[in-house]
Amino acid sequence: MDQLSLFQNEGYRFPEELLEFEADFLKLEEADDLFHRLLKEVRWEHTSKMMYDRTVLTPRLTAWYGDEDISYQLAGKTIAVNQWLEPLKTLKEKIEQRFNYRFNSVLLNLYRDNNDSVAWHRDRDSELGDRPVIGSISLGQARFFDFRKADDHSKKYSLLLSHGSLLLMKGDLQETWEHRVAKSTQKMKARINLTFRLIGDVH
Repeated sequence: MDQLSLFQNEGYRFPEELLEFEADFLKLEEADDLFHRLLKEVRWEHTSKMMYDRTVLTPRLTAWYGDEDISYQLAGKTIAVNQWLEPLKTLKEKIEQRFNYRFNSVLLNLYRDNNDSVAWHRDRDSELGDRPVIGSISLGQARFFDFRKADDHSKKYSLLLSHGSLLLMKGDLQETWEHRVAKSTQKMKARINLTFRLIGDVH
């Protein structure tokens, strides 16, 4: 397991008990195969949300997969969940065995280029329960994953999520820290991010 000593800023240290990081969780060939397969086989969708009284498209493509072909109530919205693709289910089981956590769904994000992003947020939906554990796999283009303290934005940290890496977020992270993937002025290729979750409120 890589040490998170890089999470330092002006004398502050990131609370390392909130994260676990493995830069090479997947071997290169395994990561390459999974990346290209998901690009082709996933039912990518362009979603929208309301901002300032107008509807805007989210700057990335997404897809949900889970245990059954049903819908989850998440953040007040009904989310249609696709049945597991075999490589997603296999990867879920690998993470569960490695870290002894359980997941029943995965949210996939496709960042097509440097213009795609996700804004500052915390994953605090009630359906995720208290102190949720989220296992995040990165494939393709390496992107910086930024953190900032929810009550003190001067405390900021970044971690480069490389091809085949795994980041496990746990503990009070979602209560006390926000995270994002920012847009970039540097040209970038596609990146796929898989966030495995356990959603408790299933309908």
